[in-house]
Amino acid sequence: MENLLSQQGMYYLVKWVHFLSGVTWIGHLYYFNFVQGAFFAEIEAGTKNVAIQKLVPKALWWFRWGAMFTLISGLIMLMMMGHMGGFVEAYTQPWGVKILVGALLGILMFLNVWLIIWPNQKVVIASANQVIGGGQALPAAAASAARAGLASRTNVLFSIPMLFFMGAARNVPHVFADPTSAQWTFWIPTLVLILALEGNALKGKMGPMATVKGVITSGFGLTVVLYGMFLALT
Repeated sequence: MENLLSQQGMYYLVKWVHFLSGVTWIGHLYYFNFVQGAFFAEIEAGTKNVAIQKLVPKALWWFRWGAMFTLISGLIMLMMMGHMGGFVEAYTQPWGVKILVGALLGILMFLNVWLIIWPNQKVVIASANQVIGGGQALPAAAASAARAGLASRTNVLFSIPMLFFMGAARNVPHVFADPTSAQWTFWIPTLVLILALEGNALKGKMGPMATVKGVITSGFGLTVVLYGMFLALT
């Protein structure tokens, strides 16, 4: 018990919460994209509306609150690690850079959940409830479903390099050739690329992410590109 109450022990407990919340969040993300979407495409409209009314809200509850606790615990971990190791010293090292890449992707994914997916899914759920009650579907429901779907596919795209960089931080050691000045050659193109993809999530097109195979392939491709730019620093 004393070990858990130490600074390192408290850091581990927060990391444990981070893992639990992250598994809950990303597990539901993959369920929505790899399982539920294909199922909804194969069933009749009446059955789909019932599933949207009864099943989807429950899954979205775990999904969005998993995202919330993943973000909160992750930010606490970043603060604790900076406090223990020094913010500049920790986050300009290879470990810190990889963690910050994962954190950037995770924060954008969180914002997509709470600011795009959840608000638009509420419209879809309200439309299904109205149809089941004998009314007409809401005119905005189709557009809302499309916006939520694009943001969700973007989150799948981001999740693949996010998990790679988070895992690589501790398990794939690197040494920077020039730790003092070379990092902007990584961060500038990385930020441009990631923010461009996020811009597409806000107001763009599915493109290759329209299929499960396409979004998985795109996710691995993004991972290779980001990791290749990172290796240029070593």
